[in-house]
Amino acid sequence: MNKSDDGTSGHGAAGGKDAGIKVAVPMNTKMGTEAAAEIDAEVDAETDADARLRVTRRHWQRMVLSMALAPWLSPSAMAQPAARPASAGPRWQADPFSLGVASGQPQADGVVLWTRLRISEADAALKSQALSVLCEVFADAALRQPVRQWRLQTDASRGHSVHVVTTGLQPGRPYWYRFVCGNARSPVGRARTAPGPNDPVDRLRIALASCQHYEQGAFSAHREMAQRDLDLVLFVGDYIYESSNPQYLLRPHLGGVPKLLDEYRERHAQYKSDADLRACHAAHTWLMTWDDHEVVNDYANDLDRNYTDAPVFLRRRAAAYQAYFEHMPLRLGPDPVNPSQMRIHDRMAWGRLADVWTLDCRQYRDHHACPDPNRGGGRVVLGCDALADPARSMLGAAQEQWLSQGLQSSTRRWKLVAQSTQMSSSGVNTPLGRSAFTDGWDGYPQARAKLLNTVAQAGLQNVVMLGGDVHMNVAAQLRVQPNDERSPVVASEIVTTSITSRGLGEKLLAQIRDSNPDILHARSDERGFTLLEVKPDAIHVEFMTTPNPAKIDSAFKAQAQVVIRSGVAGLQKV
Repeated sequence: MNKSDDGTSGHGAAGGKDAGIKVAVPMNTKMGTEAAAEIDAEVDAETDADARLRVTRRHWQRMVLSMALAPWLSPSAMAQPAARPASAGPRWQADPFSLGVASGQPQADGVVLWTRLRISEADAALKSQALSVLCEVFADAALRQPVRQWRLQTDASRGHSVHVVTTGLQPGRPYWYRFVCGNARSPVGRARTAPGPNDPVDRLRIALASCQHYEQGAFSAHREMAQRDLDLVLFVGDYIYESSNPQYLLRPHLGGVPKLLDEYRERHAQYKSDADLRACHAAHTWLMTWDDHEVVNDYANDLDRNYTDAPVFLRRRAAAYQAYFEHMPLRLGPDPVNPSQMRIHDRMAWGRLADVWTLDCRQYRDHHACPDPNRGGGRVVLGCDALADPARSMLGAAQEQWLSQGLQSSTRRWKLVAQSTQMSSSGVNTPLGRSAFTDGWDGYPQARAKLLNTVAQAGLQNVVMLGGDVHMNVAAQLRVQPNDERSPVVASEIVTTSITSRGLGEKLLAQIRDSNPDILHARSDERGFTLLEVKPDAIHVEFMTTPNPAKIDSAFKAQAQVVIRSGVAGLQKV
């Protein structure tokens, strides 16, 4: 990605239907690489009245709308008490829910609910035990209207993480949830289900975020997002950093560079020790993808910057992927047969308003073009013939085809494609030719042209690429041939700055702006996140920022605003 290993920028130039039924999170075998981490779940109770409710739900919902009543207020829709008291189980000496709670990957009938039991030395005897955790879902913030309950078993093999793939919920509304284990109760989280796939929707409110180096600033952007009225937080990579830079250290990582599973677990746990990050997870449902620092800087497929033997590196990647899954509200974990593989790319519908894709730009990509034989990863190149190879891919052939088919078949108003980095060109014109940074899309220009050509040839409208990685806010036009006015604008791009990670210097950024007229806005001096309000007629974008470095009490303002109008390719500054 466009930064050095220290995190600074560096640019070139489930639930069952019958009580007592055991349920496993569904196994996904698409593309031959994905599988769910199986977690046994058990619905504690659901009455015959619940079953009748499901049969007549559509008819009842129509009645509810006319009567202005909520179906979850009916006693028959409420979950029954657990078969045993919630307090049964271990007597904790320290809070096992110190990492908080989270929700993610919403669908019309459910959402993934997450927590992880953090077992302290005071409760060390429990580390080797399988533990029962109760998940409770409510229709109200006061927790007076229970909806459903699930009881799950977790153990050390999954880091005592808990993933509840909920079902049977109502579309397009908030729910509140908590977890109980013995005498301990988690904080309460708020989750939101997606609208029904054919529901008319007049608004989708997204906070776009990325790149949160713990050492380089406070997570005050998460505090700000937690207080906002949002439908989703869309996080596009670098949730943790494996690396450090003493020059920009404001609060230190614990331990050294992680390579083993327990080390990655500890790094994730340290990040979730931040109260503002926990608050943002508890307040909003998240969609997520990763970039490189969740494993190691600038890795490409099975290769790291040190040219480590592939089998050795893939063991490290497997550890990082496992720890990532254990700390995120995700449906699918590492493939049990090949744990160095894990599906992260996904597609979500938000009523008739939008399709949202999350892409994986790391796991399947070709190795970097024209690499330095002494140090791998991305670098600035001039005259690299390999960049012209049409077979080189950022996404891998299978993911490319999946995305292309999805875009062309989508009938929703907006097509939002979230991926980890900047898609518009950011090379610099020099007397020796144009530079390219090989870790970003400039390092895969034929793959970029192929994707945008699909948009152009299919006549697709309202395609918006969303990214992060480069530690700066970017608003850009996207053409099949970048910066060529003879090539029509076919899509728009919004890239968010970093939560904390340090950005580019102004001198280099000025050269990038001068060399790339498709970039309408670019600033790297401030930290923050980006708000998108998606409506049928337009997307309104606000880059919310604070001066670098982000502080605990930082205030945020709109650095710039742009608008993307339905039916009009490209964007406009406001």
